[in-house]
Amino acid sequence: MGVVLIQDNHPIAYFSKVFCPRLSKSSAYVRELHAITSAVKRWRQYLLGHFFIIQTDQRSLKELLTQIIQTPEQQHYLVKLLGYDYEIQYKPGKLHIVADALSRSDCTTQGAMHMLTIPQFVFLRDLKESQLLDLDFILMRDKYLSDPSSYPHFNWNGELLIYRGKIWLSDKSKFISLLLREFHETPIGGHVGVSKTLKRLSANFYWASMAKDVKASVSECNVCQQTKHSTKRPGGLLHPLPIPTGVWEDISLDFVTGLPPSNGYIVLLVVVDRFSKAVHLGTLHTGFTAYKVAELFVTLVCKHHGLPKSIVSDRD
Repeated sequence: MGVVLIQDNHPIAYFSKVFCPRLSKSSAYVRELHAITSAVKRWRQYLLGHFFIIQTDQRSLKELLTQIIQTPEQQHYLVKLLGYDYEIQYKPGKLHIVADALSRSDCTTQGAMHMLTIPQFVFLRDLKESQLLDLDFILMRDKYLSDPSSYPHFNWNGELLIYRGKIWLSDKSKFISLLLREFHETPIGGHVGVSKTLKRLSANFYWASMAKDVKASVSECNVCQQTKHSTKRPGGLLHPLPIPTGVWEDISLDFVTGLPPSNGYIVLLVVVDRFSKAVHLGTLHTGFTAYKVAELFVTLVCKHHGLPKSIVSDRD
């Protein structure tokens, strides 16, 4: 079978494959159905969600969507086309020049066509030119060239600064936004998540705030926000707290911050008994640790009321 994908009368992809022994003995109708479903499956990422036309030289397939399903083969292959918006058109075999050429070889033809494809790295050329205008890059390059021993992980290849085998960029480089779009928003990027985008980028490039920039770019992507659903488990129903039955057995704990300094203290630890609503207040310095909070809690509560049965806090 031979299939060609055409957009605006311009071929953009080709697909050919040899039929298995079972299909090679089947009817032309079944072979044509198999070719259609195989091509749609292969180019699913281009066709799903868009209207497209299927042109075939099998006239009976023109009424595939309106005729009654009578054979198991029809049911088997039609199920694979569910969800697609398409129209089947009849095209005579003599006009199927491109598709037929993929599955036929003419032994009498002596001519041959050879093609050599060479990628043109316009991006690297533009990157090298922009680096010459980047003050941070120039400063880092001069530091390395003046004392290479102080930067053991860097290397200079004559035009670019290499860090651990990757192209080094400054945090202010204009190419960072271009790289983020190329590795995430383009069809090749595929709008993957933070970890995959970061892994692809870090394979060839490096800048100090790469992880932060990738996370911000993915979180601000409109397509991802509109089409991707949350992968977290449902939170479930809310459950009210059990009603306490004794004083200072079930307490709540919170902090009041941003207060005016008083003898160096600017934070209040508030401990409330959920049964009697009695309150204990304790003072803390800025930058307090968990150890300091536990020590103050023992002094405020445990020394007078013993260890509580439960503590409610919004600090996880």
